[in-house]
Amino acid sequence: MRGVYLLFLKIAEDVRMRVGGLGRLTFKKGLYVYVGSAQNNLEKRIMRHKSRVKKLRWHIDYLTKSKKVKPIAAYAYDLGREYECIIARILSEISLESIKGFGSSDCRCRSHLFRLSGKLESVCQEVSEKIGRRPRRIF
Repeated sequence: MRGVYLLFLKIAEDVRMRVGGLGRLTFKKGLYVYVGSAQNNLEKRIMRHKSRVKKLRWHIDYLTKSKKVKPIAAYAYDLGREYECIIARILSEISLESIKGFGSSDCRCRSHLFRLSGKLESVCQEVSEKIGRRPRRIF
C-alpha cells in the first residue's frame, strides 16, 4: 500500500528533547497529529512509528522513541505524495499550533506536526471532507 497518512500521538506530559537539526524542542502535553507519506510499504512505515527501537532517521522518530509519547491511531489515504502538503495546510488551519520545521525539511510547509484541540475522529472527518476522500484505519 502507498499513500498519505495521519499518525495521532498522545503526549502524556510536557517533554523537551533534541530533534535532529531542529535542535531542542518543547512539546506540550496533548493530542498531536503528524502527516507523512510513503509511496511503498505504507503499513510498514506506520508500524515503524509505533516501535521505540529504531535508528533515528526522520523528525518523527525522535518523538515516537520517547516513553512519554504514545501513537494512538493511524489513518491512511490512497493519495499521491503531493497530498501530504495539502493535508498539512488543512491541519494548520484547524490545529492549536504547528511545530515549526517538523517533518517539513523537504518542502515549503511550516510543519507536518500539529497540536490539536479536538478529537481525532473530528480531525479525520474534516480532512476527509476537504479532500473528498475517506481514509483507511491502520490501527
